[in-house]
Amino acid sequence: MKRGLQENEQEEGGGPSGGYQKSIKWSTKQEEEEKELEEQGASWEFLPQEILLHIFQYLPLLDRAYASLVCRGWNQAFHMPELWRCFEFELNQPASSYLKATHPELIKQIIKKHSNHLQYVSFKVDSSRESAEAACNILSQLVNCSLKTLGLISTARPSFMEMPKSHFISALTVVFVNSKSLSSLKIDDTPVDDPSLKVLVANNSDTLKLLKMSSCPHVSPAGIMCVADQCHGLRELALNYHLLSDELLIALSSEKHVHLEHLRIDVVSENPGQQFHTIKKSSWDAMVRHSPKFNLVMYFYLYEEEFDPFFRDEIPVTHLYFGRSVSKDVLGRVGLTCPRLVELVVCANGLRPLDEELIRIAQRCTQLSAIGLGECEVSCSAFVEFVKMCGERLKQLSIMEEVLVPDHRYELDDIHWEVSKHLGRVWFPDMMPTW
Repeated sequence: MKRGLQENEQEEGGGPSGGYQKSIKWSTKQEEEEKELEEQGASWEFLPQEILLHIFQYLPLLDRAYASLVCRGWNQAFHMPELWRCFEFELNQPASSYLKATHPELIKQIIKKHSNHLQYVSFKVDSSRESAEAACNILSQLVNCSLKTLGLISTARPSFMEMPKSHFISALTVVFVNSKSLSSLKIDDTPVDDPSLKVLVANNSDTLKLLKMSSCPHVSPAGIMCVADQCHGLRELALNYHLLSDELLIALSSEKHVHLEHLRIDVVSENPGQQFHTIKKSSWDAMVRHSPKFNLVMYFYLYEEEFDPFFRDEIPVTHLYFGRSVSKDVLGRVGLTCPRLVELVVCANGLRPLDEELIRIAQRCTQLSAIGLGECEVSCSAFVEFVKMCGERLKQLSIMEEVLVPDHRYELDDIHWEVSKHLGRVWFPDMMPTW
């Protein structure tokens, strides 16, 4: 009887050895299926190159390098030209920076194997002179590339200004001469000069669309005029106020120029009491007639007594930022002279309420859609009236809670509901600045 039961269990696959035999069969079957899939090209190793490229584009550089060690196909994908068109060199000294740096061996490999593939390149350097010099050494070796964009970014104080000017100009000229197709150039806080701008224009005048070069003390108005006269496709220009002139605005307004879309001006005081020149209203008017939709972005970092030349006549500014304390009088003039204003940010003002000034801005600046207020004071009643006048066109309203002063009509607890009603959406004051 027992013997018969054992025979039945073996026939039905039961007993102590049945599951093991079944697992062996299953393992064998799985291996056969995997082998068949590999033969059909369904293995990870045989992923199509376009899929691998898409995946690799989302990987950090270090992970991409590790992935290239998996197999020959992935290593080939790692070196595809499409992956090296856009690259950011991070150059930091470990002793003075917490940021990660691009490994020197990787830099050598990029210059050796991929320099001719680079098109969109930026350099992020810390405050050390060594990092700035390393960036220039890399630039001087990019003789086989055809860059479309180049950005030099100082993460702290402008380290490029501390290196020999001739070394920097020599390295930058290599890129200007060999690229021939630069469309975007961002070289803030660098010792670039007029002769190097002439080299840029001579080789890239047909393609240059964006030039951002604030805080470049060796550039003169004549250098900017050279760019304006030759680069007819220029769409965006950013520079310091001392380089802005009536002649430049007239040049940008001439018929031969394609319409400028963005003009950014940094108005920065190096020393208290610095004198600033005045731009004629007629020059601004010519610019608006030629490019009626252009954005004029102005950043002010001035001391209170230095604002006298500004906002005396109408100015077509669209985005206005005050980085230092600005007086009640100046903000009152803003409401009278900036009819195209779209965005206003005031980081600090003082202890005098800005009720009248804010109401005037709402009345006169009919395109205003974004405002940010930091260390200022506005009564709750005036603020509600301001929002009521602007209505739902206020897409961004960043107001610190400390700005709002309770009065006989509204307490802070009431302001949330009243403002939300006029905006058509839920709104709360900010606890921290968001601009």
